[in-house]
Amino acid sequence: MARYKSPLKKAKLEKKARQTKWAPFWLVFKAIGKGKKVHPSRLTKVKRNWRRSSTKIRGE
Repeated sequence: MARYKSPLKKAKLEKKARQTKWAPFWLVFKAIGKGKKVHPSRLTKVKRNWRRSSTKIRGE
């Protein structure tokens, strides 16, 4: 990867990085309830891993 990234490419990479995280712990209580034990990754929409799936971001 290039040393200097364009602002557009950087913004796209930041969005992809946010999509790899789990949901916040308080969202589990809000969505499912206080008594249930559920992993926060169950509530995330996009589960992406740098090894498993490509981002398809081209060099701009």
